Amino acid sequence: MAKTLIAFFSRADENYFGGAMRYVKVGNTEIVCEIIRDLTGADTFKMEMKNPYSPVYMTCIDEAKQDLKAKARPELVSMPESIDAYDNIILAYPNYWGTMPMAVFTFLEHYDFTGKTILPLCTNEGSCMGGSERDIRRTCPGADVKSGLSITGSQASSSKGQVQRWLSANGLL
Repeated sequence: MAKTLIAFFSRADENYFGGAMRYVKVGNTEIVCEIIRDLTGADTFKMEMKNPYSPVYMTCIDEAKQDLKAKARPELVSMPESIDAYDNIILAYPNYWGTMPMAVFTFLEHYDFTGKTILPLCTNEGSCMGGSERDIRRTCPGADVKSGLSITGSQASSSKGQVQRWLSANGLL
């Protein structure tokens, strides 16, 4: 039986929801990952930056933009010792400036994904997957990167049906 890891970056605090700011205790990406975990029983790993971005949304996006321009690789609090036991990696993240947060690149560049299947999932408020699927393919050349799932972040808690269809189409349900 193929084993699956849900590796995700999610941001709580002040977030943007379709034109307004709102404080949340659990980020949208993490909400979707909880749905996936409940459906699949997959293991999870949350990417947390050693020096997290500001809890203030506008400051956070400025910090994320600076990291993108600098091609920064923020240090993570921890990393799985190995991903060798996993055949499938559900890689979930919010859209930051048209791609993944730089912390996700830190995670991806730490491992060899040759022979693994990566299923990207991106939460956003209308910017969809951006260039993240292309960036994953470039960063993980030996991986089979499937078509990603774009979830509107403000609808994360009601995305179960969409998630089920995507998981089923990819043979994970």
